[in-house]
Amino acid sequence: MAAQPTIGFIGLGIMGQPAARNLLGAGYPLVVNDLREDRVRELEALGADAARTPAAVASAADVVITFLPEGKHVREVALGDDGLIEGADDGLVYVDMSTVGPAAIREVGEALDAVGVQTIDAPVSGSEQGSKDGSLRLMVGCDGPIPDEVGEIFDVVGGQVVRIGDRGAGQVAKICNNMIGAASTVALSEALVFAEKAGVDKERLVEGMSGATGQTWVLDNRAEEMIAHDFEPGFFGSYHYKDLRIGLEDAREYGVPVPLSSVNHELYKALEAKGRGDLDTSAVLTVLEDLAGLDHDV
Repeated sequence: MAAQPTIGFIGLGIMGQPAARNLLGAGYPLVVNDLREDRVRELEALGADAARTPAAVASAADVVITFLPEGKHVREVALGDDGLIEGADDGLVYVDMSTVGPAAIREVGEALDAVGVQTIDAPVSGSEQGSKDGSLRLMVGCDGPIPDEVGEIFDVVGGQVVRIGDRGAGQVAKICNNMIGAASTVALSEALVFAEKAGVDKERLVEGMSGATGQTWVLDNRAEEMIAHDFEPGFFGSYHYKDLRIGLEDAREYGVPVPLSSVNHELYKALEAKGRGDLDTSAVLTVLEDLAGLDHDV
């Protein structure tokens, strides 16, 4: 049996840390890097090795995975000083699981092509719990076939893998997914505010909509917490704001009208401006409550 490839893992945040733990649990040798030393130490205690720079990660790994907040971070980790490009050997596979938009990953991929690195975009959906459970859905963009060893890694991280198309296609799919997710979250927020102002019990409202045409993933998975004002983040509101911003920028580039996402972008911008971006994305409810004159603790 061939030895499992060494995985380099950069970005040990709310999504990356559980995914890295799952890979360690599956027996993969892991080399980790993050700006926060406490997160690195947690993985070291479980058997991972630490590397001081992305270049050092690349030189030690067969496959490198990144889970990072924005395109600027992916560009810096991949192409900046002490970046992956400086430590990469011909044959390295780089998999970015962040949500950064197609332009960023294509730019990075073209630069890494020149040193023999294959770049794959595989943004994930499923929130923190999905990362812990290993049940994330991966939307994959890849030029050519997905290498077998990478497919096996995907099975550990998520198991729900959809090949969307060539490099960058996974990013397009993830941005589309998050545009729809924002629309569903804002719509449910409007409904909950409407019910409260109209004197209707919100729990009964949700029960009435379950199984009806108003049923959505957000209704099934976030309504109870939204009613209780429990906004412990599974996906930060600031990240959803960032994803909508990417969607609007790319929509302008391709000449796509996005009126609904434009409004939702402004609502998430307000969430960020109110200092609530570190709450769950469902906390956009509080922006609608503010507009309606409802006084709730946040």
